[in-house]
Amino acid sequence: MKELMIILVERWGYLGVLFLIAIENIFPPIPSEVILTFSGFLTTYTAMGKWGVIWAATAGSLVGALALYGVGRACSAEKLERLLNGKLGQILHFNGDEVHSAFAWFQEKGKATVLVCRCIPILRSLISIPAGMAGMSMAVFLPFTIIGSFLWNVILVNLGVIAGGAWEEVVEKTGMLGQIVTWLLVAAVFIGTWLLMKRMKKKIT
Repeated sequence: MKELMIILVERWGYLGVLFLIAIENIFPPIPSEVILTFSGFLTTYTAMGKWGVIWAATAGSLVGALALYGVGRACSAEKLERLLNGKLGQILHFNGDEVHSAFAWFQEKGKATVLVCRCIPILRSLISIPAGMAGMSMAVFLPFTIIGSFLWNVILVNLGVIAGGAWEEVVEKTGMLGQIVTWLLVAAVFIGTWLLMKRMKKKIT
């Protein structure tokens, strides 16, 4: 996979960066660290410019983010509320009011959440889905997505420029951050499941 991404960037230049980053945003397991740091390295000896790479990557990030935002909009709060008011909600002991509370919180804190998460591996992609589900307006979603993505791209592209031929070492170190975030997400799922089971047990007894 890494070799294919490198070939695409070498052959397609800015368009390759845009395309790969858009795909990376939709499928988080594809590492943006490889794409961005390698592209930064390429600017040290090819006609590609650092800011051209950054803006191409930011455009790609926006395309991917909008795709997942659309997925979130398709799974609206109303649909989730209807689902939880049915049998599934009875099993999980959730109701529509809790859905509205959760989305009210996101609408209040969503700006900072989108901005920060756009700079965190894995979460930078997934955050677009709850933003869409919560009905965050485009006037809010677009600028905060662009700013967060731009900052992430600036950091990694510049790391690639600075590292030069040693860009793969940067990938290894930033990859560790992605692994940490992944394990934290797994831990959050387990903790959430445990709390849910504990809650259900209390209601049964």
